[in-house]
Amino acid sequence: MAALATVASRAPSSLDHLIWRGDRLATATAPGLPTGHAPLDAALPGGGWPVGALTELLVPHAGVGELGLLLPVLARTPAGRWAVCIAPPGQPYAPALAAAGVPLERLLVVQAESPAHARWAARQALNSHGCGVILLWLADADMGALRRLQLAAEESATTLILIRPARAASQPSPAVLRIALASRSGGLELRILKRRGPQLAGPLDIDLPWPGGALRPGRATNPPRPAAAASPQSSIHALVRPLPARPGPASLHAGAQ
Repeated sequence: MAALATVASRAPSSLDHLIWRGDRLATATAPGLPTGHAPLDAALPGGGWPVGALTELLVPHAGVGELGLLLPVLARTPAGRWAVCIAPPGQPYAPALAAAGVPLERLLVVQAESPAHARWAARQALNSHGCGVILLWLADADMGALRRLQLAAEESATTLILIRPARAASQPSPAVLRIALASRSGGLELRILKRRGPQLAGPLDIDLPWPGGALRPGRATNPPRPAAAASPQSSIHALVRPLPARPGPASLHAGAQ
């Protein structure tokens, strides 16, 4: 054992990036995608969202502010690549997203009939090798399904961010990064539950520069009102709108005639 310790102590420094020690932040094999939030970038290996890996955001309810947190990475979608939102809890509101700098011509929104369909759509998007970032809202998934998503993300070298209910925090996951989100005045409180590095002493406070309330749909006849301080819960409605009701069998039959 002493001999092994001596050999390890003499290992060339060029191999340091291959060795992760639990008392320090790991060195990522590839730079991460900048999150657009300096405190979060500083806490993540690679300085951003992991590339070629699965990330989980755990939320107490859909629309807590996860889309606002992810606006910067959507806005940085490179030319020739797609940003994909699969099974979002509401319909993304195009004017607000455009005002935040999201290139709408490179944004795909996929509605899924079931969690299985959503996972299938995510795997197809990953296998296309044409996406910069994929956001997937998923209520339920077993370890096997998560493992397949993680492997597909690795093979495609694509950032896959999975938004799941907070109760999933107690369940095992192959995700390399897991973050619990909670709303606070002016933004979000983030607790990093899993990363390749030591545990943080406390949560991160992230301010969200939400698009203004004028971006919400309104009547042109109403005079403009002074802008009020936007809370995460109210501002989310500037980013998403309720999904339209699905047509019933009678409507589908009538449309087919």
